[in-house]
Amino acid sequence: MPNRQLHEKNRKSWNSATRAHNSHKRDQAGFLRGGGSVLFPEELALLGALSEQKLVHLQCNSGQDSLELARRGARVTGVDISDEAVVFAQNLSRDSGIDASFERADVYDWLARSRPTEECFDVVYCSYGALCWLSDLPTWARGVADALSAGGRLVLVEFHPVAMAFDDERRLAHRYSGGKKLEWKEGVSDYVAESGEGLAPMGFEPGDSRFENGHACYEFAWSVGETVQAVLDAGLVLEALREYPYSNGCRFWSDMRLLDGRRYALPDDSGEIPLMFSLVARKPR
Repeated sequence: MPNRQLHEKNRKSWNSATRAHNSHKRDQAGFLRGGGSVLFPEELALLGALSEQKLVHLQCNSGQDSLELARRGARVTGVDISDEAVVFAQNLSRDSGIDASFERADVYDWLARSRPTEECFDVVYCSYGALCWLSDLPTWARGVADALSAGGRLVLVEFHPVAMAFDDERRLAHRYSGGKKLEWKEGVSDYVAESGEGLAPMGFEPGDSRFENGHACYEFAWSVGETVQAVLDAGLVLEALREYPYSNGCRFWSDMRLLDGRRYALPDDSGEIPLMFSLVARKPR
């Protein structure tokens, strides 16, 4: 069963962190109005042509990616648990002139509400730091399957759980699988400040340089295997599964190298582990 008590604590932590994250990004509306891109080649290739596709972006954060998808032709609904993120996304939609709708909801509540309706989506999209906030992976996967129209696709681009099993010193310190609860008393971090230009293609600002989150947060460790199995058990058909030795936008460790295209990789002398993975799964017709 989803742990809504912990989700509520995460909502408060994300409300605090979201304000700090957006303080580092210059004129986001102007950047989007001018055709600037916040997306990466991996997700664009997986999503393909979006014209007139009905797409829901689950755990959409502050809506920047959602709005670019709308600008590329999709009819977009963004869903996020954070009040701060959804209000920001709604304002960004208005100020950028890009039309999309945003709803504040726990993803499990939103999926449960959408099930009895006839509103189905061509694409359910999830990206970058979404799965670790899910307390019940099988229930999420079944909800995603119910939200898809026949022939519709789940497109997921995510940070690799192997990387998440290491601490800030790159020592193996956390569970990789099993939905194990991880408590972070320091709350959601200001990872935008830590990643710099990697997460601020519109330009980086010092912003809130003294941010401290007063709300603890809770993540859940799901392996790639558990993710794939949950998707299969929900009745979706796996079409693609890939791993990547770099991280799009996000600097996990301070000694990571910035590559072309706002990607980060481990130092040359550190060997290699997967830092991201992606999957595409389709609902049978």
